[in-house]
Amino acid sequence: MKDEPVLRDKNESLWRSLGDVTTAGVTLKNPILTASGTAGHGAELAPYFALSSLGAVVVKSLYPTSWPGNPPPRVQNTPSGMLNAVGLQGPGVEAWVQHDLPALLAVDATVVASIWGHTVQHYATAAEQLVDSTSKLVAVEVNLSCPNLEGRAAMFAHDAELSADVMRVVTERLGSSGIAIWAKLSPNTDRILQIVESVQNYGATGVTLINTLLGMQLDISTRRPTLGNGGGGLSGRAIHPVAVRTIFDVRQAFSQLPIIGVGGVANGSDVVEMMMAGASLVQIGTATFADPRAPQKILHEASRLMGTLGASKWGDVLNAAH
Repeated sequence: MKDEPVLRDKNESLWRSLGDVTTAGVTLKNPILTASGTAGHGAELAPYFALSSLGAVVVKSLYPTSWPGNPPPRVQNTPSGMLNAVGLQGPGVEAWVQHDLPALLAVDATVVASIWGHTVQHYATAAEQLVDSTSKLVAVEVNLSCPNLEGRAAMFAHDAELSADVMRVVTERLGSSGIAIWAKLSPNTDRILQIVESVQNYGATGVTLINTLLGMQLDISTRRPTLGNGGGGLSGRAIHPVAVRTIFDVRQAFSQLPIIGVGGVANGSDVVEMMMAGASLVQIGTATFADPRAPQKILHEASRLMGTLGASKWGDVLNAAH
């Protein structure tokens, strides 16, 4: 593998002065992460900014084998965000471990793997395939916003029992390694608190809130959906208030459970808002499509804003709204 140049953050002192963040079973240099699905599988963003400056890079969700994804078109703009139906295309866990993980480690990135499946056994297999790589990771995020093909017409994250089943098999395979295991949950349910309780009871060291909202866009000239798969997931600025509300509600109900916030974060103020609502870590997603340097820029903005708020460490604003 050809060595990639390792960029350094010239403004590192900004966020270093606020100290590390210990939460959700991990200790990270700061609370800013990429969001799964928006930063590629490997070091694709390394030419744009120092991946080592982020708390962690969360990679695109991985299936046990290679997966082709959905038919095009896969992405469409909306007035305040975007719709996507990429369909979790990927190389599979074993290929990722062989090719993409080394590229991330070569640029000093802190790495969180993400896994998904269509059945409980798919999740179990993906977790097994990561066992030998846990020493190179800080966490595994379990993407539960996937359709279940085992006889129930629902996403895993819409069913407390199914969510518990997945977390149980993942924890059975990875728990002994001591690695943090996060459950990424969907906002498209009125049972979010029940789902959170179920994944916490079966090994989740933190919950990632939220995934995309279900949406659709039609082309009025063709009278057909603009995405090849029909509907898709809505992300970006439009969903930020939904994410903040979900984080706030979960924090009220679960005072000690670590939360990783994600959804429509576009600037430093959004980061602080999510932390005040209850998120100790914050992921940057759709903003990266508009500007590949967005995660580092937002980290710098949030760090400066902390100073204007009189905060000397990241934890000073955590849960401030409660």
